[in-house]
Amino acid sequence: MYISKRVLSIKPSPTLAIDAKAKALKQQGIDVINFGVGEPDFDTPVNIKEAAIIAINAGFTKYCPVAGTPELKNAIINKFKRDNGLTYTPEGIIVSSGAKHSLYNLFQSTIDDGDEVIIPAPYWVSYTDMVILAGGKPVIIHTSDKTNFKATPENIEKALTSKTKAIIVNSPSNPTGVTYTAEELKAIAQVCVKNKILIISDDIYEKLIYDDFKFTSIAEVSPEAKEFSIVVNGVSKAYSMTGWRIGYAAGPKNIISAMTKVQSQSTSNASSISIKAALEALNGTQKYVESMKKEFEKRRNYIVEKLNAIKDIDCRKPEGAFYVFPNIKAFLGKTFNGKVINTDIELADYLLDCAKIAVIPGSAFGAEGYIRLSYATSVENIKTGIERLETALKG
Repeated sequence: MYISKRVLSIKPSPTLAIDAKAKALKQQGIDVINFGVGEPDFDTPVNIKEAAIIAINAGFTKYCPVAGTPELKNAIINKFKRDNGLTYTPEGIIVSSGAKHSLYNLFQSTIDDGDEVIIPAPYWVSYTDMVILAGGKPVIIHTSDKTNFKATPENIEKALTSKTKAIIVNSPSNPTGVTYTAEELKAIAQVCVKNKILIISDDIYEKLIYDDFKFTSIAEVSPEAKEFSIVVNGVSKAYSMTGWRIGYAAGPKNIISAMTKVQSQSTSNASSISIKAALEALNGTQKYVESMKKEFEKRRNYIVEKLNAIKDIDCRKPEGAFYVFPNIKAFLGKTFNGKVINTDIELADYLLDCAKIAVIPGSAFGAEGYIRLSYATSVENIKTGIERLETALKG
């Protein structure tokens, strides 16, 4: 049967593929340490689960407004005011089935064939393919650990053309954990405002910031930046609710209206039960978020120390999220188990097959020569996994 060229032009998510392979090995009874997963290993807080149970028992199981219930929209508005000093109206908010869905709706609503979207690399794996699905062209700005994996106003200016429509800013970043300062974001925003470029701010890891680093959303830095920004967020990471599938976006009313139109012809509303759970997540106690953040910070410190103790590995300490992105270029071209490993993809396969640890190759994120490890797993697993990694890299 015929498959569209647009679908054939994209690739499946490599992070989900490796995670699935690791889980399949575990189901076979094989002891695999999974550093590939991009979700907190903590359970959803009890108060949030109880809110969902109450909703089920109360019969809150019917269709909801496409863009979200008034109650959840108000909770999101209050969150933006409380946490970011940003003011929105209900018409400037949409609730979707995950932040990923919000981004998909956004690209479908704003990108025409041939439009260019600037994406700093390393980037989250789905950005490029979602742009392609909308008929757009990803324009990649390459960075490295030598530049702290950050885009600058200068290299953004160089990437601009007459077809540039938008730029994606992901801070804290997946896969690097890099987080921009307010001053860095202000400089980037000035370039975008001057050139009338839409700023897509992916803030999904906002709550997971360490070492007293202050999170800033690019929409905060000036009224003009807010006017040109769509802020995407959700409850998945901060509240360990990845499977509940609730994301949201805030921005100019005409864009949110267009996103709502797209959503009305695809999924309609997000899950009614998840909406009630997300309402409790945003309005209820935030103690859980703080305790989870402290545990992640402890794990981050441990894994960075252990990785940097391995000869020829260089790992930057991230400011946020729950990933590290060590440089493993020194190991490419070497022979392991009688086979020359030339790419980070081959190295990731070798580590899963021979060391029984799952990592994501940097090339999946547009950055050859690195691997991503998630520390959303126990310290015990991190210890065992890094020991296996060190042994495997000795050949």
